[in-house]
Amino acid sequence: MFFVDTIEVAGLGNRSYLAGGERTAVAVDPPRDVDQMIAAAVRRGVRISRVVETHIHNDYVTGGLELARLTGAAYLVPAGARVSFDRIPVRDGDSTVIDADAELALRALATPGHTPHHTSYVLEENGAAVVVFTGGSLLIGTVGRPDLVEPRLTEDLARAQHASAHRLAVELPDETPVLPTHGFGSFCSSSQAEGSATTIGKEKAGNEALTRDVDTFVADLLAGLDDIPAYYAHMGPANANGPAPVDLTPPVVADAEEIAARLAAGEWVVDLRNRVAFAEGHIAGSFNFEAEGQLATYLAWLIPWGKPVTLLAESAAQLAAAQRELVRVGIDRPAAAATGEPSAWVRDDEALASFARTTFADLARQYPGEGVVVLDVRRTSERAGGFIEGSVHIPVHTLHRRLDEIPEGEVWVHCAGGMRAAIAASLLDAAGRDVVAVDDAFDAAEKAGLTVRAA
Repeated sequence: MFFVDTIEVAGLGNRSYLAGGERTAVAVDPPRDVDQMIAAAVRRGVRISRVVETHIHNDYVTGGLELARLTGAAYLVPAGARVSFDRIPVRDGDSTVIDADAELALRALATPGHTPHHTSYVLEENGAAVVVFTGGSLLIGTVGRPDLVEPRLTEDLARAQHASAHRLAVELPDETPVLPTHGFGSFCSSSQAEGSATTIGKEKAGNEALTRDVDTFVADLLAGLDDIPAYYAHMGPANANGPAPVDLTPPVVADAEEIAARLAAGEWVVDLRNRVAFAEGHIAGSFNFEAEGQLATYLAWLIPWGKPVTLLAESAAQLAAAQRELVRVGIDRPAAAATGEPSAWVRDDEALASFARTTFADLARQYPGEGVVVLDVRRTSERAGGFIEGSVHIPVHTLHRRLDEIPEGEVWVHCAGGMRAAIAASLLDAAGRDVVAVDDAFDAAEKAGLTVRAA
């Protein structure tokens, strides 16, 4: 008998896996905070004997090297990946025993496309495929994007994705469960599909990589590629060099004087509370990245790389969870932190700042109007599906560099649901602009009477 446990990394839209038999197991694409993987092995009563990577990741810092060091496991990495640490290079067709008693083995299948060296792994029981770990190759209803390595390679990698998907479909039984690493909100996915589970047979019926000819598939894939988070440029090198162990101990506690000093020095002070609480009262100059949102993705995307960050949280638990999220993308140690009520984060002679939150119905009563600016901070691909007539478009991940492009007036900022609008509103508020955060679903805009145009 075999088992497969899934370790969700929801904030980054990824999954890692622990699979094995009664005594030993393999960890697939582990996150940097490896304690979760170790805890899963303890619950199963197994020893991690192998750690494998499907590819050198672009969207998060791997925990593979550290997990192998802590457990004494063999560390398997695709042979084509250029790395600066000792590992066992894996080539197409290589097989390694996972649990001899359970007759479990892991067989490597070269599936280039997401990266040139990408490798999938078929878990076999008594020689028969029982699951396939597809990393960033075949995903649920789509494939991993091919444009994260080198622009000149993008089309060739897109064609390789098509071929790799077909290889998996041909070589594996229809009932084989497909367990990808990316595709649950990750920007490594070329698109987002419905569902959380799939098989080779289901993908053969509905995945465009398997239902379209290569030229049509490649053309559509390349046309649909979205923005690449800026921090991706740092993930691949970090993984190739061998990430350092993480330190999740609490940061130095900052009082109101230190917070003010860090703001004055141009450092980032990030408030992790929900957007409702932030709008009602916050430190002037601080930025709002909700701990319950895609914290790691958007903070790492916007912050100048290496800039010191101080975290403000409503509780020690919220702070600890945020630290865990951030180490996954290489933001290792906050410069300082504070917890509790925002009134304790400002000096005695200072007042908390605030701004209004509203809905599209409220906006419709004001717009168009004298001095009202509507700012759309969604991505270009989202705006293509429809936008408010007359609105200014600056995606949130570029906003901090383009504040001078926003016309004078009261800025009503919106996204698709409210989270990114809150980030943008905090940036605008910190810059001294008069801002209103539209905390509403974009679907409500036209219903409210606003004129929505198609791109």
